[in-house]
Amino acid sequence: MIVRRGAAGDAVALGRLRLRAVQHGSAEVTPDGEAFVAWFAGWFRAHLGTHVPFVAEEDGALVGVAWLALAERVPGETGRLRRCGDVQAVYVVPEARGRGVASAVVRALLADAAATGLEHVTVHANEAAAGVYRRAGFEGDAMWLRWAPAG
Repeated sequence: MIVRRGAAGDAVALGRLRLRAVQHGSAEVTPDGEAFVAWFAGWFRAHLGTHVPFVAEEDGALVGVAWLALAERVPGETGRLRRCGDVQAVYVVPEARGRGVASAVVRALLADAAATGLEHVTVHANEAAAGVYRRAGFEGDAMWLRWAPAG
């Protein structure tokens, strides 16, 4: 397995992987396959600076992904650039699960976050995935609060 930062050349493969993710276990109407893949590839290319994929590849095919959404924070008194990140849309194809793929892409994402000087990285995890994040060093914090619109 190769784990690496995704690149613009991965746009179509990432679109196909995202399509599998949104179709997986969904009882809702899912998007038209190739139209969605093309749309997602365009979205990815337009968001290269703010949404960074970290991918796991086996035999030339992407089998897992974790996205790092980047945000610039308001500068402090020194004017120093302050950035943070959020882990989003982690997905491993069913046939590659249970082999550490999710953990590997999350570790690569966090190594990149540390190397680029992010102040912190957050994640909103479900119970099934929380262990992956805890093993990678994520911890709960009473200061993190969440707001969501009613309804």
